[in-house]
Amino acid sequence: MISLAQFTEEHAGAVNFDLMTRTNYQLDDVGGALNWSSLYSFITHLKGDSALARDLGKSTGWEDTQKTNEILADIFDILQVINFNIVAYASNGKKKSKIKPYPRPGREEDKDEKKLGKGALPASELFEWFRRKREHGR
Repeated sequence: MISLAQFTEEHAGAVNFDLMTRTNYQLDDVGGALNWSSLYSFITHLKGDSALARDLGKSTGWEDTQKTNEILADIFDILQVINFNIVAYASNGKKKSKIKPYPRPGREEDKDEKKLGKGALPASELFEWFRRKREHGR
């Protein structure tokens, strides 16, 4: 129990995070609602995607599916380009439909989204706008 207490003290942030996100317990619950035996079992059975594994440097970085998803989306896009080129070659260069990349989270463009503005503002107009704002105190 003493070595477990020392270990959890050294890695308190990671162990506490794993406990909170996986069990809804905290290190403060040890000795009460959570006994030392259960804490030991929890720690020894954590997988490579845990905060403790990252803290100990034992995480490979491949536990998170984000990297895998990005790689799969890139492979999908490359296969689409290859397929497009094969079809274009077979049809004597007549273009078919436009290639659309696989949608990525956070980069999706909404077709119904209202776009503001009509492009870049010329520098002279921008400086004039700033000048007017300064004159009016806002």
